[in-house]
Amino acid sequence: MVATGSLSSKNPACISELLDHDFHPGSLLNDFDYWDYVVPEPNLNEVMFEETTCQSLAKMLENCLSKSKQTKLGCSKVLVPEKLTQRIAQDVLRLSSTEPCGLRGCVMHVNLEIENVCKKLDKIVCDSSVVPTFELTLVFKQENGSWTSFRDFFFSRGRFSSGLRRTLILSSGFRLVKKKLYSLIGTTVIEEC
Repeated sequence: MVATGSLSSKNPACISELLDHDFHPGSLLNDFDYWDYVVPEPNLNEVMFEETTCQSLAKMLENCLSKSKQTKLGCSKVLVPEKLTQRIAQDVLRLSSTEPCGLRGCVMHVNLEIENVCKKLDKIVCDSSVVPTFELTLVFKQENGSWTSFRDFFFSRGRFSSGLRRTLILSSGFRLVKKKLYSLIGTTVIEEC
């Protein structure tokens, strides 16, 4: 049965059928009162905390890319699509929500995939005082057509001299791989976004 706010707009034949089967309009209000108490209202403190955590995580990812651009990538600029780091941070929070220590138990390996070659950029430990319970491997992807000869450039000796004027453009796609460290089965979850 679908409950509606009022019975006045219903067909009179339907109303009489409900009354014949011992349905009382007052019980409908009792049902609404019941659901008002069952469905919890969102806790604003939790929402604000999650938003702050998401922003902090996005900033960590941006700092990782910034730090890596000259040391590991040998370029002067890394262009990141709008809201990419926020999307990744939201997915990381979602994947960590089922873990015993949440985000605090996460170790994240940040990589960049260019022409099917994966380069390690950094390792982010969310809370060094907590024993890690799971690992996430984040793989940023290069935008198609950006640095078509990157592999030759990257493995050449003069990567800093000739490459500092180059700009690396990241794709809006990424991959997150979750590996539980405490599970006997060794569950791995792969999400391609």
